[in-house]
Amino acid sequence: MFRAIINAFRISEIRNRILFTVGILAVYRFGANLTVPGVDASKILEQVETGIMGMMDLFSGGALGNFAVFSLGIMPYITSTIVMQLLQVVIPRLEQLAKEGELGRRKINQIARYMTVGLALIQSTAMVFSFRSYGAIPQFDFMHVSMIIITLTAGTTVIMWLGELINIHGIGNGISLIIFASIISRIPGQLISLFRLGTNYFFLALFIIFAIGLIVAIILIQQGERKIPVQYAKRIVGRKVFGGQSTYIPLKVNQSGVMPIILAVSVVLFPTTLAQFIPVGWVQSIANAMSPTIEGRINPVYAITYTLLIIIFAYFYTAITFNPIDTADNLRKYGGFIPGLRPGKNTADYLTNILNRITLPGAIFLAIIALLPELLINYLGIPFRFGGTSIIIAVGVALDTMRQLESQLTMRDYEGFLK
Repeated sequence: MFRAIINAFRISEIRNRILFTVGILAVYRFGANLTVPGVDASKILEQVETGIMGMMDLFSGGALGNFAVFSLGIMPYITSTIVMQLLQVVIPRLEQLAKEGELGRRKINQIARYMTVGLALIQSTAMVFSFRSYGAIPQFDFMHVSMIIITLTAGTTVIMWLGELINIHGIGNGISLIIFASIISRIPGQLISLFRLGTNYFFLALFIIFAIGLIVAIILIQQGERKIPVQYAKRIVGRKVFGGQSTYIPLKVNQSGVMPIILAVSVVLFPTTLAQFIPVGWVQSIANAMSPTIEGRINPVYAITYTLLIIIFAYFYTAITFNPIDTADNLRKYGGFIPGLRPGKNTADYLTNILNRITLPGAIFLAIIALLPELLINYLGIPFRFGGTSIIIAVGVALDTMRQLESQLTMRDYEGFLK
């Protein structure tokens, strides 16, 4: 691995991409610690320690607790992306654009960006009026409020732009890396809180072993796959013989990666955001029902809803990323077949059944891991929020980034990270 890192930095193109990515993440971290003018961030810190606000602060890398320029984080863009993916199912024009290749995807992404700006404007307005009750905005007049709202909205737009820059000029997925940087930045503070529990080093050692085992289990699930054997028939074209070889289709246990958790978090956070903007009784009741904890105990409504959302989005995102019908058609087009199955519909049905069976345990595993922080905090009294959702996202993004680095090195005959 270390030799691969050295080889990566020896190649000027890859080295420049890595340094560019690190520089963009440094800019993001600077904005996450740059407090918006005209606010008192000390009034907010105690409000973001637990509950939904704590989850929002986790994904913003502490920016919400600082009332920073990037307080909204990247969640408005993720929410807009979810909406656009759902609208593709019900709006024929969007479905047609999705099938037009790169040009259609660019148009859909452009609509999602405009939607992100509108959603960020709504969320920033809700945040200002919500934090007003905490005394975080001493001068609550039109000029100050407008400046704060515009600053927060512009912050989300800048984050979206930074993610696009990483996609074009850097290494890895820009949006995922920004979330990764937000989560990793909280590790030092969480470790300090953990060691302040006391001098029970045996307990701390057990917890460290448990954390390492959890990371190993997550990696195994993320890398686990079901290999479907495929045989290609021989074809004679002129004087050459093509095909005849055996290969396989890799179906991952967690085909959707970390996206189900990110999407579920966006949905769970929505009622709280709406309640801040619309102070109506029934809206506030829904927001309270979606709170992670009630009277120091984990909220069963939140736990069940969060679990179901993760499972639903796991199937939803898997259906987007892998289409059994297209795969079966491509196999038939190139003379491939699964032994014992007829090409076409039988192959597609077989792939669908396999995918449904392996997606469910992967989704349940994601849901269990995602609820671990609340269980540790509420039942064991361990103030350690870097767990569950955070570890899954951090490990998933790290593996994906390393895989992209590996592909860059493989093209130049270097040994990759995952060998």
